[in-house]
Amino acid sequence: MFFGLDLMQLQIYWWLIFSLLAGLLSFMFFVQGGQGMLFELAKNEEEKALIINSLGRKWELGFTTLVLFGGVAFAAFPLFYSVSFGGAYWVWLLILFCFILQAVSYEYRKKNGNLLGSKTYEIFLFINGILGVFLIGVALSTFFSGANFQLNSHRFVLWIGSARGLEALLNPYNLLLGLALVFLSRILACGYFLNHINEAFIQQRIPKKFLSNALLFLLFFLSFLFWIFTKEGFLINPTATISLQKYLYFTNFIQTPLLMGIFALGVLLVLIGIFLGYKGHKKTIFPLGLGSILSVFALMASLGVGNSAFYPSLVDLQNSLTIYNASSSYYTLSVMGYVSLLIPFVLGYIIYVWYLMDKAKLTKEELQEQAHRAIKEKK
Repeated sequence: MFFGLDLMQLQIYWWLIFSLLAGLLSFMFFVQGGQGMLFELAKNEEEKALIINSLGRKWELGFTTLVLFGGVAFAAFPLFYSVSFGGAYWVWLLILFCFILQAVSYEYRKKNGNLLGSKTYEIFLFINGILGVFLIGVALSTFFSGANFQLNSHRFVLWIGSARGLEALLNPYNLLLGLALVFLSRILACGYFLNHINEAFIQQRIPKKFLSNALLFLLFFLSFLFWIFTKEGFLINPTATISLQKYLYFTNFIQTPLLMGIFALGVLLVLIGIFLGYKGHKKTIFPLGLGSILSVFALMASLGVGNSAFYPSLVDLQNSLTIYNASSSYYTLSVMGYVSLLIPFVLGYIIYVWYLMDKAKLTKEELQEQAHRAIKEKK
């Protein structure tokens, strides 16, 4: 089948794909970060239109990445999909609602006959930029903290409690990753604006935003790392049972030098990007973006490659999900493996389109010309 890989190798392969999509999603959050900074950066309607127009050219890429992330979870690890999306559905419904607000806002903000007014849709964009990213961060943090579910004899999901995932917000440690992602998205947005908008107000205001957001990001991210590296992890024993082990997530990195190196490189690139952004360098989005992808990829990959459950059950440890008991069949993973060979071509296409869209930097004059052309086309 798929290049002679056995079932275990296919399970690891698809977990790496899942982790890569998580990394790409974290990078695409620059759109949400920009939306969350809309009212801070724009001092008038013209500046606001420029920022929204810049983000509006990329928001669909982030939405598509989120759909792919969920799609891979459904196809490769269906038991996880049914447990998380089917059990903790209030969290995922809130996330979905936030992204619906985003799509509606870009479509209707400047539509003729807009009853709600532009300001309402701008608030919707702000909500998506802050709450949407924060909730995804909290949901991902449960990969390390665990969730309140158990499986019956037929492997049907039984979620304990009526909060349906919202109880994760009561764990202060889960909030660390949510807040870290919010401030990371803002840093990425700053880098993106420096690269894409060629206007004085961006070059003057953005470097000041880098320092404050970077300090808050590092505070929450390092706190999150300290927590997961020192807490008890959910160890997969040779007998396939689950037990608690201190420093497990740190051990996963130590035992996998390649992942540790990728993570260290990612963190270094993010720090370099922050420094370049503070200095106003226009290419800072590239080290920031690549660093974000590598860091998140390594963190997520360590859960599957290491001897740990990736979605622990706080109700019954033995119901915890691993890449081995939650994956699809050998045949399904094999067939999907051939489909996954198209991913590099898709990424190449995205990079090419991105290059074409950013070849000419956005200015107020260009925005006015686009508006004039749109008016002529309507006539």
